[in-house]
Amino acid sequence: MDHRFQVNLRGVIDLLSHHLYSTPGVFVRELLQNATDAIRARRHLEPSHPGTVRLELIEKQDGGLPTLLFSDDGVGLTEEELHRFLATIGESSKRETLEARRDDFIGQFGIGLLSCFMVCDELLVVTRSAKGDGRTMEWRGRHDGTYAVRPSEHPLEHPGTQVFLVARADAAEYFTAERVRQLAVHYGGLLPFPIHLTVDGRAEHLNPAPPPWRSEYASAGERRAALLAYGREVFGQDFVDCIPLRTEAGQVEGVAFVLPFSPHFNARQKHRVYLKDMLLSESAENLLPEWAFFVKCVVNAQGLRPTASREAFYEDATLARARDALGQCLRQYLVELAHGDPRTLQRLIALHGLSVKALALDDDDFYRLVIHWLPFETTLGMMTLGQYRQSFASVRYVNTLDAFRQVARVAAAQGLCILNGAYTHDTALLEKLPRLLPDAQVELFSAAQLPQGFEELTAEERQTVARLRQVATEALEPFRCEVSIKKFLPPEVPTLYGDVDDGAFRRDVERAREETDELYASVLEGALAESREEERPQLCFNLRNPVVRRLARVRDDAQLKLSVEMLYVQALLLGHRPLNAREMALLNRGLLGLIAARLDDDEGTGGMH
Repeated sequence: MDHRFQVNLRGVIDLLSHHLYSTPGVFVRELLQNATDAIRARRHLEPSHPGTVRLELIEKQDGGLPTLLFSDDGVGLTEEELHRFLATIGESSKRETLEARRDDFIGQFGIGLLSCFMVCDELLVVTRSAKGDGRTMEWRGRHDGTYAVRPSEHPLEHPGTQVFLVARADAAEYFTAERVRQLAVHYGGLLPFPIHLTVDGRAEHLNPAPPPWRSEYASAGERRAALLAYGREVFGQDFVDCIPLRTEAGQVEGVAFVLPFSPHFNARQKHRVYLKDMLLSESAENLLPEWAFFVKCVVNAQGLRPTASREAFYEDATLARARDALGQCLRQYLVELAHGDPRTLQRLIALHGLSVKALALDDDDFYRLVIHWLPFETTLGMMTLGQYRQSFASVRYVNTLDAFRQVARVAAAQGLCILNGAYTHDTALLEKLPRLLPDAQVELFSAAQLPQGFEELTAEERQTVARLRQVATEALEPFRCEVSIKKFLPPEVPTLYGDVDDGAFRRDVERAREETDELYASVLEGALAESREEERPQLCFNLRNPVVRRLARVRDDAQLKLSVEMLYVQALLLGHRPLNAREMALLNRGLLGLIAARLDDDEGTGGMH
């Protein structure tokens, strides 16, 4: 034997108020929605019907709790429809029509009217159907799950529906003129049918103007100003710019506002969304792509599906297509900025730089969109990657700040443009370039490569510096450092120390070995042995430098060796290289030697010449 489910209305109302709806105030939205759907249904019968929604706050003469009256001149309900649709949870008066006209109505679930029981204990619905026999019927429903239907003693002159709600004591705050006005504008401000509120005999038109993206303007500047003013009104803040949105997928239109601050790229923005001109949610998160963190938007959709609570969009293929299309609108905005207003694009990237970079690493499509507009520090000044690639075939970069400081001055003097990849995400962005753009060439640069482009010495100059080369080679052999002598700019730089790719690692291992215990030192010795097989670092002397030219003429081997050692240590320090124990001893010995030489010179016993 089959049995029917029994529904406890009190339990359903508790479910609505505590779990499905975010606030009892949504009853205004549900009634506006029902009125709007009724007007649209009547337009199927009478296409020229204008449609109006009226709200009236009725105060009791005896000071009792007020009554709120919702009226519409929609299609109305017959007696049979009252029993079928208002007394059956989950049954919607739109359901039959939805199969043929699904895009016309907002409600689909047949539970909207129950939201009224969150603020009142009894509902009175007075209705006259445009399709029936002209009778006016009353449906009186109570929160205990009982209801009654009978002919009304006060017939309506025209088709339509009236809903009477008597405030419950604990919900009286929702029945003040200010609160009713605020809720009606909040939820129904974009509705195409006029909404009138009457309080104390005075009527007020609550939605006289269409949304700004549907209005006509004399110029693009006037339109932009109106949209930004609307964004300020909706979100209570000023925005940097606005982006019109329109897609065929989901029939979405609206505007996105560029935030004036930089949020974290994982912080999903909450958007105000309308469904068929009725507010759906102020905190929708699933409408825009995840990478669109830098905008907040207001949109109206005609072709998306709401969830049961009608406070979010249902995830389906249509929403996915709409999300992609809206993302394309934002991409097109960035592309148009790139071509028509690059300064605004650069300001936007400067404002949201770190988040833009982080997202570009995570989203390949976004990476391709913005990578050439991202600014980088280079040895020739700040420039975008696009500007860099227009002038240089290969993208050369260093990945530490110390390496950039070491090469910046010398590379700039040679006209070499090296990117500084030391800042957050920059190296990872550059390394990703050839993976997504196969024609791009990216190269990790080191100071050891700079001498390759320096000017070679003439035969006469090589003979002049032969002794300096020999003494320097012998002095630096204990440090496994090779010596070269060339000419380069700027002339005030006497030497340049160049590491191989793992030079910094080798120096760190050496210093750690010196500072640790014997067991761990043996482990580090193995790593150091592998590194020693690699190409040695190099100290390049600059013959354009006056000090180096003077050194080439020094005949005192001790003084020449001491000067070479000090220039070696100076080059390490300028390159921000940590000194190991032997190099620290060299520095100390060199300083003491220079002091002694100075003292000897003061006593007339000789010195450097």
